[in-house]
Amino acid sequence: MTTTQSTEVPTKAALPPATSTAVRVQNAVIKYGFIFVTVALFLYFALSEGSFRESATLLDTLRYVSVAAILGLGVTLTMAVGGMDMSVGAVAGLGVSVAAQTMVVQNQVGTVAIVAVLAAGALAGLLNALLIVVLKIPDMLATLGTMFVIQGGKLILVDGQSITPGMTLDDGTTAPGRFTAGFLRIDRGTVLGIPISVLIFGGLTLAAWVFLARTRWGRVLYAIGANPEASRLAGIRVGAYRALAYVLSGVLASIGGLILASRIGQGDVSAGTSQLLEAVAVALVGTSVLGRGRPNVWGTALGAVLIGIITTGLTIKGLPYYTQDVVEGAVLILALVFSFTLSKRRTA
Repeated sequence: MTTTQSTEVPTKAALPPATSTAVRVQNAVIKYGFIFVTVALFLYFALSEGSFRESATLLDTLRYVSVAAILGLGVTLTMAVGGMDMSVGAVAGLGVSVAAQTMVVQNQVGTVAIVAVLAAGALAGLLNALLIVVLKIPDMLATLGTMFVIQGGKLILVDGQSITPGMTLDDGTTAPGRFTAGFLRIDRGTVLGIPISVLIFGGLTLAAWVFLARTRWGRVLYAIGANPEASRLAGIRVGAYRALAYVLSGVLASIGGLILASRIGQGDVSAGTSQLLEAVAVALVGTSVLGRGRPNVWGTALGAVLIGIITTGLTIKGLPYYTQDVVEGAVLILALVFSFTLSKRRTA
């Protein structure tokens, strides 16, 4: 009489303790790893450099990253619908030029300049929506085209020169206006010791989070990004919601332009050029926060703070400016590893 030996393969629930511990550790790294990196870098700079711990330095860090963070929020909205807005830096630069043109050349008050800048941002967003939704051009290609059109167009309008108070105009007269004191307070002013630009950054972050995470419109944007065809079959007006995301991105980019204009106090034609890469970087970094693997507002805000910590810390330590790009690039790669490589292993 023969006996039959059991050949059952252990199920996933019966994994050895060592294996299950390794899985839990990996999941924890995916979920909290990037937060740990941010805290670790902050503690390193704070403990090694006394000036880094000063409240003025920390507020200046947040003030520095406020523009990239706000532009990153716009990129986050477009990523939520499965797209990418590559024109945010150009739109911010357009806002600087429009603000300068309105106040310095047209001699209007700051309120008129703010309205004009916001309108320009909304129009840029509508142009992107037209190209993407109506003409069916892929998001990245359409917004790249918009970026070049805006960058070239604003140079043509000002004959390639920056707009500064007291400059000589084409007709030989002197520019009659200037940046008003109230407008300059957007970045240079404070409320209870906190820079106004930081308060704007915080307020917009909270508003964007409520919009994406707590409203039907936000949930619809995520649904479209996950599966646009299924969303369409469910009766969702996919085109309208995608257009909304790009218009909001344009408005957010123009708000970043208002802060930039207030910061530099002139219509610098090169303004906004460097903001695109940082905005895209913070939005991509944000996808790795809490292991979500999708664009999210708080992740974008944390990504901006991390970029600010790195930039400020390395500057205080006296490292050359070009090393900052290397470190920021390495951080972005690390974030992408958290978002894609490790998270896929967890779900495999």
